[in-house]
Amino acid sequence: MIVPIIHQMLRRDDLARLVAEIAVSDPRSAKDAAKRLEAGQIDALLDLPISLKAVRGRAGVPGALPLPLLWYVPIRALLRDQGVEDITIADFTATIPVSFVSSRSARRFGLGDPAITSWAASIGSLPHGTIVRAERAAYCAALALWWAGCFPERVESHGGRGMLRAYVDFAAGAFEQASQVLDGLEPATAKVYQEAAQKATVIYATLDRARRDYLGNRVHTPRERIRRFLKRMGPGQ
Repeated sequence: MIVPIIHQMLRRDDLARLVAEIAVSDPRSAKDAAKRLEAGQIDALLDLPISLKAVRGRAGVPGALPLPLLWYVPIRALLRDQGVEDITIADFTATIPVSFVSSRSARRFGLGDPAITSWAASIGSLPHGTIVRAERAAYCAALALWWAGCFPERVESHGGRGMLRAYVDFAAGAFEQASQVLDGLEPATAKVYQEAAQKATVIYATLDRARRDYLGNRVHTPRERIRRFLKRMGPGQ
């Protein structure tokens, strides 16, 4: 089941590495960051502007940090910029790329409309009102947002921006299904999915903006791969 897990994944060693990365670019700020870590003020540490700068790295190369931090810190900042202060939504949004980055389901992505059709059929094949159906719905919803947000050029190539809208709408509906089934059975998870359904467009847009730091605007094109390579060869490397 796709649920917010980034907070649970972060260890003290991970946060210590973030403080060390901050020290590379701004030793003065590292002292304040270290104090927040020692005091257990984790959210305050993650929300520091210097934390975002450290995660994004130098000369186009992300900081040498664990994958959860590389996604979570920018996503938190981007959501705050849009007026979304709910840490759970930030956690859930970051969980999506971290969960799918090495997923076989993601690698077997079906292009274009058939993907939505197969996901809907997969959900519909399970009995109504069951937890397993809710889990499948939430999984497929998250998968749709992963592809729409992180690889939009692949989705657009099979239907333009209208296809992106279809993926986001599908995700919202599938999250809503999952929430309705789980309401009363797993209320905390149901609430997360209800929020995800309402904010599917925001989640998609946030993933789209966050992935540009690591993947570029059109990750699959030869020109983009060369551009990222040259960017990494820039000053400071």
